[in-house]
Amino acid sequence: MTTTQRLAPGDTAPDFTLSDADGKDVSLSDYRGRKVIVYFYPAASTPGCTKQACDFRDNLADLDGAGIDVVGISPDKPAKLAKFRDAEQLTFPLLSDPDRAVLTAWGAYGEKTMYGKTVVGVIRSTFLVDEAGKIAVAQYNVRATGHVAKLRRDLSV
Repeated sequence: MTTTQRLAPGDTAPDFTLSDADGKDVSLSDYRGRKVIVYFYPAASTPGCTKQACDFRDNLADLDGAGIDVVGISPDKPAKLAKFRDAEQLTFPLLSDPDRAVLTAWGAYGEKTMYGKTVVGVIRSTFLVDEAGKIAVAQYNVRATGHVAKLRRDLSV
């Protein structure tokens, strides 16, 4: 089994510049000076990913009030992200990583177990990056449902 390098608290967050749903470039460095949740999900408009994105959407005001932004990243193309954003009324950036380079750099792409089989794919993961660009929280193999509530409890938000 191939293991992907995983990030841990204290590591420098790998920088990225990716296209959002409208084709505009968004970089991690755009968030320097603010905390940002970067979460990786397998595919827009699937049941689990929709639940997770809507949970972030529904908690965005409280997260923003705590000085935390949210960015979602998947291998989906910008056009699919735009449909997903519009259908679910998502108000945070969804970024496209079709070559999976950023997913891999963050340890969010590799072998995982799905329905008892080993497959290669996106590992649902969530990170909190601090104001200086360091990983404050690194969570791998998170559940789509209930994850945002647990994250809020962990962050006291």
